Amino acid sequence: MRRIAVIGGGAWGTALALVAARAGANVALWARDPAIVEAINRRHENPVYSPGITLDSAIAATTELDVALDEAEAALLIVPAQFMGGVLSRLKPLLPPGMPLLLCAKGIETETLRTMSELACELAPDCPIAVLSGPSFAAEVARDLPAAVTIASRDAGLAERFTATLGTARFRPYRSQDPVGVEIGGAVKNVLAIACGIVEGRGLGDNARAALVTRGLSEMIRLGLAKGAQAETFRGLSGLGDLVLTCTAGQSRNYTLGLALGRGMSLEAALAGRRSVVEGVATAAAVARLAARLQVEMPITAAVDGVLHRGMAIDAMIEALLSRPYRSE
Repeated sequence: MRRIAVIGGGAWGTALALVAARAGANVALWARDPAIVEAINRRHENPVYSPGITLDSAIAATTELDVALDEAEAALLIVPAQFMGGVLSRLKPLLPPGMPLLLCAKGIETETLRTMSELACELAPDCPIAVLSGPSFAAEVARDLPAAVTIASRDAGLAERFTATLGTARFRPYRSQDPVGVEIGGAVKNVLAIACGIVEGRGLGDNARAALVTRGLSEMIRLGLAKGAQAETFRGLSGLGDLVLTCTAGQSRNYTLGLALGRGMSLEAALAGRRSVVEGVATAAAVARLAARLQVEMPITAAVDGVLHRGMAIDAMIEALLSRPYRSE
């Protein structure tokens, strides 16, 4: 696939546009902001989301979806999870039947509790679907630092095609046939990263964070299994790999949000001034509701949702978690 449409002009969209160009594709990047489009086309830079990174001349930007899709052989959808449904609705009349879609957002829609692939199957039923997730900060990918991700599809051939389209020596996709597990891992890890940030902000120590990551992984697996995922998926890049990265690195938007909350800042103040979406905020509510619907026990997720959306005090949340009955692993 040598002509690629990238739908989304944020940091991750810009980074994956660079990945596709480095792999030899011609890229049309769609962004809503005309100033970003102009900067990419005139200066080969996204000054808002990827300042200081020179973009390949094979990347052309546009504010028109039909222009981005013109002659494209595949589309990468890289908008925040809570906007994916709206973008898919706009794309629906423009997508040629059979155009492959690679979904690159990490989250669950709060209104419907659907994953991104479930949304795409409903809104673009004639398009084959794959998902991309894994431990990959956009800034490092844009700088061409080594990274490995998972590309998952029930169609093994489609995953292979996207791997061939995006894979380079420094961007290494691994294939999976479990898109559900890959999506659950990518969504839940953002919620757990907020929890880890709160632990750090409260000064509870590295032992507490390690315990939280481990027990959080158990929550992730339980939800995945309830959705029909495979347990082994969560031991891979899109599960444990992404969880470790997001829960320990200062580059993580979700971790740094939790850190601010743990240090006493309000949610409104912690979110103020951020250009990029902190996916875990909305996803916490969605995952908590989905877990309740499926009768899956997820106490850490419920605690984060309580702090973010239900007025629970952080110290009360911590005390509630530490007071839970002892149990087997």
